[in-house]
Amino acid sequence: MLSAAAQSAEGLKYEVRIDAPTDVRELLEHNLDLVRFRGNDRIDREQLQRLVRVAPEQIRTLVATDGYYSPVVSASLDREAPGTPVVQVKVEPGQPVRVGEVDLSLQGFAANPDQPADQQFDVNALKSAWPLKKGAIFRQDEWESAKRAMLRSVVQTRYPRAQLVESQATVDPEAHLANLRVAIDSGPEMRFGELRIEGLKRYPDKVVRNLNQISPGDYYSEAALQSYQSRLQDTGYFASVEVSADTSAILTEQLDAAAMTPEQNAATAMAPLPLLVRVVENKRKNVSAGIGYSTNTGNRTSLTYDDLSVFGLRMKSALTLETKKQTATSNFYFPVTPEGYNDSIGASFERSDISGEVTSVASIAGKRTWGTPLLERSLTLELLTETKTIGGIPSSQSKSLPLTYGVTWRKLDNLLFPTKGYALNAQVGGALLPILTDEAFVRGYARGVAYLPLGVSTNAIFRGELGALTSRNKDGVPAVYLFRAGGDQSVRGYGYQELGVPVDGAITGGRYLATASAEYQYWFKPQYGAAVFYDAGNAGDTISALHPKSGYGVGARWKSPVGPINVDVAYGHAVHKYRLHFSLGFTF
Repeated sequence: MLSAAAQSAEGLKYEVRIDAPTDVRELLEHNLDLVRFRGNDRIDREQLQRLVRVAPEQIRTLVATDGYYSPVVSASLDREAPGTPVVQVKVEPGQPVRVGEVDLSLQGFAANPDQPADQQFDVNALKSAWPLKKGAIFRQDEWESAKRAMLRSVVQTRYPRAQLVESQATVDPEAHLANLRVAIDSGPEMRFGELRIEGLKRYPDKVVRNLNQISPGDYYSEAALQSYQSRLQDTGYFASVEVSADTSAILTEQLDAAAMTPEQNAATAMAPLPLLVRVVENKRKNVSAGIGYSTNTGNRTSLTYDDLSVFGLRMKSALTLETKKQTATSNFYFPVTPEGYNDSIGASFERSDISGEVTSVASIAGKRTWGTPLLERSLTLELLTETKTIGGIPSSQSKSLPLTYGVTWRKLDNLLFPTKGYALNAQVGGALLPILTDEAFVRGYARGVAYLPLGVSTNAIFRGELGALTSRNKDGVPAVYLFRAGGDQSVRGYGYQELGVPVDGAITGGRYLATASAEYQYWFKPQYGAAVFYDAGNAGDTISALHPKSGYGVGARWKSPVGPINVDVAYGHAVHKYRLHFSLGFTF
């Protein structure tokens, strides 16, 4: 047995048994001092008795925050029981207090006679959005949250200086009702003023100004500020960006308000808020290197070099060496135009040896993209020359000048870890004119993915691809514009681009493509899951040649900090082999 001195040094051990409904018991287990101080080395029998004495009052205070204002509470220490002391707590919470009358007083918010009805601030909608409705249990945290949410919805648009001027909850324990009153003063209706930029040193101010979609005179909107800040952060020019309304300019003017006439004061209150952008520039040059492995293209080493100011343009260059593919690229990006166009020019060289087909492609391209993450469009003009070797057939060369238009639609609940919604990409283009082109062609391609939640921890994923190309002679069309299937993002169970048209022991691209995939995921923990899947598809020179090759298997899923990691074991039915597939991220 421990000596009395040893027990005192370690603190008195005791148990707490709470007899109460589940929600009340959980509240007490997380907040009651009797529970929180178990194991504290300063607790002795005298301290324990004090905690038991004050427990009923603390319990009444705690359960009142959960809507119970007339509880029957008892707490006692079983002194007679041998061994570890036991504290018995019993709570009968009684009938909860519910919300009675709700008086929402909105002061200010005067209608603007210069604005049409559909652009007026919707006061009725603000009142309707009040979350703590009549008849709901009156809980303290929900009461505070409701007030914050209401004020927040006001200060985010038009009225950034709104204030909560009155907040009162009158509780009648006998009637079990709480009557609420909340009063908000809107303050003046605010609009944006001129753009001010701080922190630019190396880069031209058009990289900031051209992305600004807020015009002087627009109503204050926190959403507009956040959207502008996000666009600036995505440029890569800045280590940090802060976009805000410059309230300090207005406050400075208000310091002299006492010396102003009422008319001058009113004019100051309505003065526009300057739009302030504070930036910290990224270092101009950056070099990085990496190693990796892909089940599609094998071992990988990479070297990248970025320069944010080359003749006023942003340059990104990369050298990637993989077992089956080697690529060198260099692209120059113009600042985004005021109309929202992202223009770039670039050059690349790629050599690949995949399924017996060896290609070397050199290209220069100009590209324009515009739109939003929900609807993104692009136009690409590319001049490329290709050298291709297939099996024992002598090498052939081709050149082409294709123009391609692409559209991507996204409607996803989360761009990094989607569980609901869809994404669709469609492309149409080709080389139609006999200018720097050996073989005219027209090409169409579409791929999509849909996410369907089936329950709290289960979901389904459906993928599909379709492609078609028409030309008089396929041999003059660059291999990059033909179609092959197989690999991590296509038909699992087969090698990367292993499905296509057999030619002299190699697999080459075909005129047509069709693939489909269905996957069921089960998340046994928020970050970890398992999957079963079935893929099918093929590529060929005729539609009748698209005999689907199937693959099916199981996989593991992990929501890593950098994106979803997928590890799959798939069985290729046509080749009677198992294959491991590994992929990182959601690419669309």
